Amino acid sequence: MASNVQSFLGNYSDLFAVAGVVSVSYIALKLALSIFNGIKVFLLAKPLGLTKNFKKCGQWAVVTGATDGIGKGYTHQLAKKGMDIILISRTKSKLEDCAKEIEQKFKVKTKIIVADFSAGLQIYDAIRSQLAGLDIGVLVNNVGMSYDFPMYFLEIPDREKKIMDLLHVNITSVTMMTSVVLPEMVSRSRGVVINVASASGVNPCPLLTVYSASKAFVHYFSLCLEREYRDRGITVQSVLPYFVATKMSKVKKGSFWIPYPDQYAASALDTVGFEKATNGWWSHSITGWLLDVIPKQTQMSILVRILLEKKKGAPIKRLNGSKTD
Repeated sequence: MASNVQSFLGNYSDLFAVAGVVSVSYIALKLALSIFNGIKVFLLAKPLGLTKNFKKCGQWAVVTGATDGIGKGYTHQLAKKGMDIILISRTKSKLEDCAKEIEQKFKVKTKIIVADFSAGLQIYDAIRSQLAGLDIGVLVNNVGMSYDFPMYFLEIPDREKKIMDLLHVNITSVTMMTSVVLPEMVSRSRGVVINVASASGVNPCPLLTVYSASKAFVHYFSLCLEREYRDRGITVQSVLPYFVATKMSKVKKGSFWIPYPDQYAASALDTVGFEKATNGWWSHSITGWLLDVIPKQTQMSILVRILLEKKKGAPIKRLNGSKTD
């Protein structure tokens, strides 16, 4: 038996050698192209004045989940670029505080809309009426909901309600807000739609199953929408962050690999027009490049071990799902 195997390998040794060289060359080329693109996007675009002029897209930017985390970072960075900001979230007092801060700091106009995206379809007629007649150039679909802690699908407390809340916040919101805002953008042949997904939308994440799957929807929705409307003057981008120092991620302090929301939003905005799908921050892109060469099943096996350790310390009473405001 052993001699037969050796004979087989010997007969095809040249073929295996060629296949190995091709495989290594492909990975090396792919990595080199990713590094080159990263240098262009994160280092050269801004100094060379190649980044998007958002004010030319329209007067107003709409941001959902605008009072916390990445969403709040986008409101600040778009206001810094001179855009008036429409903030949409569920807590009126927080909206008012954030709007006041933006007006004072950046000297732009704001408008607030109170909406709980977990409520489903019933909220969108009111949102549509409050946006009517405004020159909206940018839509940032940021509002999102995740688990508080990793858990198996059947362990989710009040499972069916929590699942529907999560799907409404993560999927219905992106689809419906785009449906509300996109027609006027298309009629003017200009506009930007930014959909904040997650790295877990391209790297499957067991123990956060519904969240990961919902972000995969956001990612593919964005890619398909970009192909449909890029010839109509519309830029669509899928944003795929790893950890950012936000309430949802439960990371309080930023680091070399984990940016603060304002840092992340500023960096991600510089990639608009260059990348249809972006990790948004240079170190996140490096992580994405490295993971891209690891088989998905291997990734998931490693991730499950890590998340099971986190699950051990999770207080059961808090396994209810966390949401951006």
